[in-house]
Amino acid sequence: MSRKQTLPPNPARLIEGLRDTGYDFNTALADIVDNSVDAGATKIDIRINMDPDGDILVSVADDGCGMDEQALLNGMTYGAQGLVDPKRLGKFGLGLKTASTAFCRRLSVITRSSGENSLVKATWDLDHVVNASEWELLLDVPIEFEEDLLNEVAPSSSGTLVMWDKVDRMMKNYSEPGGKHARNALDRVVTGFRDHAAMVYQRFLNVTDERSRNIKIILNGQTVAPWDPFCEDEGDTELVAEKKLEAELPDGSPVEFSIRAFVLPRREYFSSQEAAKRARLTNNMQGIYIYRENRLIHPADWLGMFTKEPHLSLLRVEFSFTHESDEAFQVDIKKSRILLNEELYNWVLNEFLPAPRNAANERYRRGQRKKVSDEAKDAHEGSNRSISSKEQDLRNAEVTVVDSAAGDVEVKNKSGTVRLKLKVSESTAPRQVCVQPADSIDDGILWAPAIIDGHHAVRVNTGHPYYHKVYVPNLASDVTIQGMDSLLWALVEAELGTINEATKNHFEELRFEVSRLLRKLVEDLPEPDLED
Repeated sequence: MSRKQTLPPNPARLIEGLRDTGYDFNTALADIVDNSVDAGATKIDIRINMDPDGDILVSVADDGCGMDEQALLNGMTYGAQGLVDPKRLGKFGLGLKTASTAFCRRLSVITRSSGENSLVKATWDLDHVVNASEWELLLDVPIEFEEDLLNEVAPSSSGTLVMWDKVDRMMKNYSEPGGKHARNALDRVVTGFRDHAAMVYQRFLNVTDERSRNIKIILNGQTVAPWDPFCEDEGDTELVAEKKLEAELPDGSPVEFSIRAFVLPRREYFSSQEAAKRARLTNNMQGIYIYRENRLIHPADWLGMFTKEPHLSLLRVEFSFTHESDEAFQVDIKKSRILLNEELYNWVLNEFLPAPRNAANERYRRGQRKKVSDEAKDAHEGSNRSISSKEQDLRNAEVTVVDSAAGDVEVKNKSGTVRLKLKVSESTAPRQVCVQPADSIDDGILWAPAIIDGHHAVRVNTGHPYYHKVYVPNLASDVTIQGMDSLLWALVEAELGTINEATKNHFEELRFEVSRLLRKLVEDLPEPDLED
């Protein structure tokens, strides 16, 4: 016969253990802001300050609906009872407590509901719970400082103030707790959260965005401006794919979600330098941005489909769904991750993303080719000086130009005389040119012999993947460039010195095959980031 045994958790061990649920500071503080949004707030005032002793105080005040004492007690309960509105950003009744105590040891909530004049206050003090070994919530009378903070945002109306005190996990310990280094570190924390809030609540902060109601967030006295990762206000931003689809809940019923792919302009095509800077055109900002109820819950990630590479840095994908799809996408406790079932994952990877990836890749390559071409103009100067000083001593053949326009030349070497077609050109460079970068070469080969101003030279294809992935990362290293250029020039000189009627087709095939093999060999090398 089975028996039942109630086993209540140890308060001290559990409340300490719940501090390690994996929050980072931005995610944790945003969880508090979510509660303000859910409460219907139009104004949210966040303050992150440090006193001269290095003690940090974090507060979030709003003019939302507030709570009476019973609602406050429920809200401070771990695993609070579910609320009526399923659209709420808060989901599991844990966020307020676990997000707060991940960084502080004392969490206080001061609130006033509509129609009430008095404030109520409740506090979870981890040290008290540990010492008492009981789930004892402290009910206090708010102090004047707390009343003033709330009344600045919600004077004589409903509202809520959340306070983080005994903040022990926000920053590392400094030898001078309230000194310059600690304050600089705090400034970085504040700036980081400003950027995070601008991105996460963009649809709420943007007064022209009709997908959500408008709110105002103030951080340390400054209004947070919205940040649009898709740069839809830029004329050259391109919406390359858009779909509205259905996912399936565990019970088989359908729910709708939407997915859109944007290719951003290259930096030089933004409306201004400031706009390009604001767009954060860095490699780590590419990916899928996931929105739940118009709130960003997971930014800039390809969900394991492929790694981030520079050639996709202009591609950003918007994935939006409502609370109705929570079970379909298995939203986690921090509302920061979703899981796609195998069918949907494969559809996104194999059917939706290929066209946007190609569009982003083409726009990126177009800019990269120009940048590579510009960089390559001066990158081979060292090679030209070095090779030209030795060219006469190293010549294995004499080349006579028969028809420069047609590229007809006559090569005389130890094997005899042979007629060839080579690129014949004149240079405007101030010195002899033995290595000449070219945007492309016939058949896509990496290098080809040429005659420039009557000198033996090699043309190097800057459009070949080998140049892009091997030359480009080393353009600043004169020794490395000279080494690679010398090898290609030597191959050209060896070809001119041994070629004959019987072998000239073989040399062409050799250059083609080597170029083909090099294209394959460098496929898995990382893409160079020319912004760096």
